[in-house]
Amino acid sequence: MTNATKTLSAPVVEDRNSWRWGFTPQAEIWNGRLAMIGFLAAALIELLSGKGFLHFWGIL
Repeated sequence: MTNATKTLSAPVVEDRNSWRWGFTPQAEIWNGRLAMIGFLAAALIELLSGKGFLHFWGIL
């Protein structure tokens, strides 16, 4: 096989921001983003209310 007969194909580029179900890199990226939002929300609740997150919601 010579170089003239070889064909090159472009790599498939997946959209890393697309929403996909299952254990995929896209799902893990979205999981991390949503976890960061949740952590920030819990931290802001504690800073602004002066109570812990569970105390704020009346769980403890």
